[in-house]
Amino acid sequence: MTEAIRQTLESFLASKGLRRTKQRDVIIEAAFGTQEHFNAEDLHAMSRRIDRTISRATVYRTLSLLVDCGLLREVDLGRDQTYYDPNFLDKPEHNHLICVDCDRVVEFEDDHIAVMEDCITRRLGFTPASKTIRIVAKCDQLGRTGQCAYRDQERAGHGSHGLSHAHAH
Repeated sequence: MTEAIRQTLESFLASKGLRRTKQRDVIIEAAFGTQEHFNAEDLHAMSRRIDRTISRATVYRTLSLLVDCGLLREVDLGRDQTYYDPNFLDKPEHNHLICVDCDRVVEFEDDHIAVMEDCITRRLGFTPASKTIRIVAKCDQLGRTGQCAYRDQERAGHGSHGLSHAHAH
């Protein structure tokens, strides 16, 4: 757990009259020990690899606390369940592209999107409060060649659980 995460969490817990616990610390270590998007069950499994005593209920309560204090963000990846993204602290303006062919999630940033969002909201008489962009797309490589390096890697068991990063200018 980084110092910034620790301080944010301790201030938030104190404001709610709660305390840090060993189990919360384990769950937070698991949540921020990955750059992958995860659901509650994924986090439960990751936490239990560190400490077998972590309960599912404690994971759900801790997830709620982490979202409430702004350390984690819920994201809609179009998979009929809530996923959590631990990468917004480092990259608060990133967006998501989801491949419908291999289910890979690609995080991307683009300076032009921020300008466009600002122009659109102001033109319509609003001030941006938050935003999320999710692009669902098909793999060009798979369409052209019938093969997808990422999908083949996942099938071979050497994948990175669906996350890659890109930065567009």
